[in-house]
Amino acid sequence: MNKYIPKPIDTSHIKLDQSLLDLSDIIAKNVHENWAKKRLDEGWTYGPSRDEATKSHPCLVPYEELTELEKSYDRQTAYETIKLLKALGYEIYK
Repeated sequence: MNKYIPKPIDTSHIKLDQSLLDLSDIIAKNVHENWAKKRLDEGWTYGPSRDEATKSHPCLVPYEELTELEKSYDRQTAYETIKLLKALGYEIYK
């Protein structure tokens, strides 16, 4: 098997203005809400630790109750998605 080498599109040159940073926060929250809804629909519940057998997960809480570390994961996904769109030449308008 060949060793997998990720090759993401370079977005390091893309800077987000404040309005897009604000949008990233909204996207991050929505990413979490979609993830949590899917898990709850699959029968998962809140638990102090992730447990596949009992389908419990500590992140099944409102976005505002997540740790900053957990929020930063969702924010980074949102930032990189917006930066990718801009790198590909898309414009974002309100």
